[in-house]
Amino acid sequence: MARYTDAVCRMCRREGQKLFLKGERCYTDKCAVTRRSYVPGQHGQARKKSSEYGIQLRAKQTARRYYGVLESQFRKYFEMAERRQGMTGENLLRILESRLDNVVYRLGLASSRAEARQLVLHGHYTVNGDRVNIPSYLLKVGDEIAVAEKSKQSDKFKTIIEKNGARPVPQWLDLNRDTLKAKYVTMPNREDIDLDVAEHLIVELYSK
Repeated sequence: MARYTDAVCRMCRREGQKLFLKGERCYTDKCAVTRRSYVPGQHGQARKKSSEYGIQLRAKQTARRYYGVLESQFRKYFEMAERRQGMTGENLLRILESRLDNVVYRLGLASSRAEARQLVLHGHYTVNGDRVNIPSYLLKVGDEIAVAEKSKQSDKFKTIIEKNGARPVPQWLDLNRDTLKAKYVTMPNREDIDLDVAEHLIVELYSK
């Protein structure tokens, strides 16, 4: 499967905002967006006028890169969102938020979505008691997520929990920090999703 292998900080700079792709580094002064808040490349500091299409494209790319999904997968999520009742843009964000790798990150059981994907692939988490190693697995309301018993004792997870213990957990998730078990309580509302993007622009882009 295709993977982005270049420096992920370039993606944050291209979108002009923090996408929190490097975990703890994103919260420090070492963050690339803080140090160089302009588009990467030779002409990055030149002023450019964006077209309507360009603005819509940036909205889509921001969301896609934020959750770390490829274009084909993002398009499938959009088509899934269209078939659901309600506003397509909000449905799309709810689907992306329900990915297992994203939920693991939201719970503070990984320092970044990239780390969450790797840990899921290595089978460190269970869903309803069964080990799941698919980062794109879509959770449903009522599902229970937990760190696998053997993984709880590893130094890796002890460090992760220590680093992310103060990170707030979204209201639509319920985490027991003592047992490292959580529950997907309800679908998130738009105000619960801290993604600075106008999702209606994504809908306009794909509706052309």
